[in-house]
Amino acid sequence: MPSKNRPVLALMRVLAAGAASLLFAAAHAQAVAPSAAPGAEPIRLAVIEATSGNFANAGESVLRNLRFAVERVNARGGVKTAQGMRPLLLAAYDSKGQADEALVMFRAATDDKAHFVLQGNSSAVAAALIDATNKWNERNAQQRVLFLNYSAVDPTLTNERCSFWHFRFDAHADMRMHALTEALREDKGVKKLYLLNQDYSFGQAVARAAREQVAAKRPDIELVGEELHPVGRVRDFSPYVTKIVASGADAVITGNWGTDLSLLVKAAADGGFKGKFYTFYGNALSAPAAIGDAGVGKVLAVAEWHYNAGEPGAEAIYNAFRARYPAPRDDYLNARFITMIDMLAAAIERAGSPDAVAVARAMEGMRFAAKPHDVVMRAEDHQLLSPLYVFRMAKQGGAVKYDVEGSGYGFITERRIEARAVTLPSSCKMVRP
Repeated sequence: MPSKNRPVLALMRVLAAGAASLLFAAAHAQAVAPSAAPGAEPIRLAVIEATSGNFANAGESVLRNLRFAVERVNARGGVKTAQGMRPLLLAAYDSKGQADEALVMFRAATDDKAHFVLQGNSSAVAAALIDATNKWNERNAQQRVLFLNYSAVDPTLTNERCSFWHFRFDAHADMRMHALTEALREDKGVKKLYLLNQDYSFGQAVARAAREQVAAKRPDIELVGEELHPVGRVRDFSPYVTKIVASGADAVITGNWGTDLSLLVKAAADGGFKGKFYTFYGNALSAPAAIGDAGVGKVLAVAEWHYNAGEPGAEAIYNAFRARYPAPRDDYLNARFITMIDMLAAAIERAGSPDAVAVARAMEGMRFAAKPHDVVMRAEDHQLLSPLYVFRMAKQGGAVKYDVEGSGYGFITERRIEARAVTLPSSCKMVRP
């Protein structure tokens, strides 16, 4: 496309995104703010996520989680500020999973007077949004925003790329890998290991952490293969599975997510791989149904919680979520979304307003009684510290009360790792306003 047309195209995208977000907000405001005082100015949350393209299923799952979390806050009257009770208002902006599109959507969100920007599906996009937030806040002191990250887990984002304006509510890749390799440490059946990950900053971080931590905890394990593949562009993983099977691997470690995970595990089941998958996200987004019986006892995942963890408070929230979204395809509640929105509401109330600087200072060091467990937002790097669960796939029944996405398969706890055991040092040198 000629370069002279690019500014026009960018402007058209901004205008379209702004119009779309206003339509979304108008259509959704009544649902998420039923108890708000009439005429109360909403606190605007802009979620920038892929709701079209290869990772649309992951983006739509995010929106369901966020809508549910926002509705919970608004159902109790909204957020108390110095101006009175104010509702939260969520608007969605489609990044198509691309960093350049996300930056256009960021500008649309700030044009729409967003107070907070939310994103998580892609560490590459998150890195671009951190830079955009830093620049925007430097130039617009009267309209600063905070960036809340719910799942972009490249460790650099709270280390060398850390920012006062960025908060991460998910354990980063090194923390998740530490939990996974604690389970792997006890799995004496694994003698040969294969690493398969997406070829971008997050996948590379997963591969690096796996190499380092497996070598430290299980030096007897032989690394028989390591490969990175294009993100969101592989439609047939059978060639990769052929290599894995030929290597004699007993287990695969992968950070794949979305369709890159579900297509991989389906190809593994079809290709006769008999080993285990140690995953970051193997507990949903079609993965359990795709692998079926072949994954029982062999697919492990790691997260801050899972449905059968036996945490009564979180289980009640899960049941409310399923009542809100009863279709099996709409399953996949992540507790960290509830924690993030509840902590944001608490920080706004401490600050008395949605002012970015005041809310950031209120959130730094915050100890919060979340469900399923208490958490801490570490002040030095804005990384949430939380226990983690490693859990393995099983058929529904007995201890597996809840299945995933109506698949008939759920997960059962392999081990719970306390926050102190997965808390890692940070190299963050934060500049504060």
